[in-house]
Amino acid sequence: MTDFFASIYEAALRLGGPGLFGVAFLDSSFVPLPEINDLLVVLMVMRNPVALPYYAAMATAGSVVGCYVLYVLARRGGATFLQRRMSSSRGQKVLAHYQRYGLLALMVPALLPPPAPFKIFVLLAGAAGISPLRFIGGVAAARFLRYIVLGWLAVRYGDAGLELMRTRGPMVAAVAITVILAGGLAFWWMRRRSS
Repeated sequence: MTDFFASIYEAALRLGGPGLFGVAFLDSSFVPLPEINDLLVVLMVMRNPVALPYYAAMATAGSVVGCYVLYVLARRGGATFLQRRMSSSRGQKVLAHYQRYGLLALMVPALLPPPAPFKIFVLLAGAAGISPLRFIGGVAAARFLRYIVLGWLAVRYGDAGLELMRTRGPMVAAVAITVILAGGLAFWWMRRRSS
């Protein structure tokens, strides 16, 4: 870790839940702090397993507030954002697809561990005009589930789980991404067949 990341990490550990909120907010808005939030959840829960729901809630709240900042910016300048990133015909297709499956397209990446990209989906939700309540509810549900499961794994597997995260994090993330995407595609295919 660089000195900057290490100082944020140490400060958040000392602060506990509020530090976790701050790191989650920064990571979800403008300052990418890869994997620090997940490591903090794991370490804090390992120190105090009874506080798992509290730490999951603080990480979730910080993430939701940070994501909401990006969402509002994208909602105000959605058309401009899409025009800069892609051709108008492709942008319209992406927008239409996102408006139809927006909540699912938002929740699946919100569940994924780093290094899975998530901010682009937040920006697309704003540009597509997903309602604020649906946006907040979707991000909150997915993130809370992610942090609860992560905390439970930390309690269940302890130091071995932390070491696995440090040494094999990208591989675990790739497997999780594959499983969740396969589930999302299966859900989409079943829904399409029933229509």
